[in-house]
Amino acid sequence: MLTRGQFRDWGGPAVAMLAGVLALTLAGCGSISRPEAEPARIGVAAAASSLDAFRFVADSEGAGQAFLNAWQAQREAGGAQSVTALAVSGGGANGAFGAGVLVGWTQTGERPVFDLVTGVSTGALISPFAFLGSDWDERLAAAYRDEDASRLTAGRWGALRRPSLYGDRSLRALVGKYVQPDLLTAIAAEHQAGRRLLVATTNLDAQATILWDMGAIALAGQAPGQEAAALALFRNVLVASASIPGVFPPVMMEAAGPFGTVSEMHVDGGVSTPFVLAPAGLTFWRPEGVMRPKDLYVIINGEIEPRRTITKGATLPILMRSFDTLSKSDLRAHLIAAVAFASRNEARLRYAAIPTALGADSLAFDRASMQRLFDAGLATGADGTAFEEVIPEAQPPPVAP
Repeated sequence: MLTRGQFRDWGGPAVAMLAGVLALTLAGCGSISRPEAEPARIGVAAAASSLDAFRFVADSEGAGQAFLNAWQAQREAGGAQSVTALAVSGGGANGAFGAGVLVGWTQTGERPVFDLVTGVSTGALISPFAFLGSDWDERLAAAYRDEDASRLTAGRWGALRRPSLYGDRSLRALVGKYVQPDLLTAIAAEHQAGRRLLVATTNLDAQATILWDMGAIALAGQAPGQEAAALALFRNVLVASASIPGVFPPVMMEAAGPFGTVSEMHVDGGVSTPFVLAPAGLTFWRPEGVMRPKDLYVIINGEIEPRRTITKGATLPILMRSFDTLSKSDLRAHLIAAVAFASRNEARLRYAAIPTALGADSLAFDRASMQRLFDAGLATGADGTAFEEVIPEAQPPPVAP
């Protein structure tokens, strides 16, 4: 039997691909019953959905620009200056490191109030607290030190009765414990003040990264009679973003469209992107005025540097090493793109990542392992060594013809 330790250091695509390989061996066992639907109907529902007020497709230039235009108008009305942003990546149990970095950063007295916070996977679980600021550090720390976290991958595999190795009961319970109505009320207030909180999920049906405007969801919940529905959607998005396919079951999102309700399948945002600084459809966007980026931060809940070792010459070790290499390559590619975006807009970009010496394990949800990572993040956050600034190499001046 494959143990959780054999998932060591994996993130996003790597975990998803191994889970897919495992799922092939269990095909026809546990499954989710879904009605047949014409692809055209799914496409129309995705284009005109009851959930559109709260989300947009990351690689849609038009949708991304519409979101940014509305945000820009609010920022201009509020007299904002430039944008300070934080992106928090996926990484499973390694999120304890990122949580520690934030709490340690508070101790320096230099932690910014972010205009934009985005989260993917475990980063999605961190993002509401990072968005609300240092006053919520105690709840953030408690979530990643909670003994209940150790139950996320506890028990026997259940792939014979569900489409995943583990159920999501413990994950939902943990999210429900820390995402309470008071958190949505606080997020709604910050949203009205012109700040934004985005969380990414992957819509498997559409094969698309979906960015959810969590502040808009929270604000909708402040209307009479809407609190329960908003709280349920908010929690659902966080669970979906953290649901590694094959490890945890997908989250089905009910979206009402012009031809009826379509049940969309959403999984870990890390399947399609390790972190988000700008919508993918706006890669070459050159923001100006109040939207001009100034300071950009990325917390990577995983390793970015290679870990050199001898790969065993057997099928499973070769697959695991290959997928781990793919994951790190994808992460570095996104970081390079982020550096290019920052350089193009004369912004500063800094990132924090887990040192390889820590031997992080993304599925080690036991309390001792998570405490060790939290303490490591806390120490680097508190002494100012967590973030490394990326300074692009100077380009030579063009040669005159």
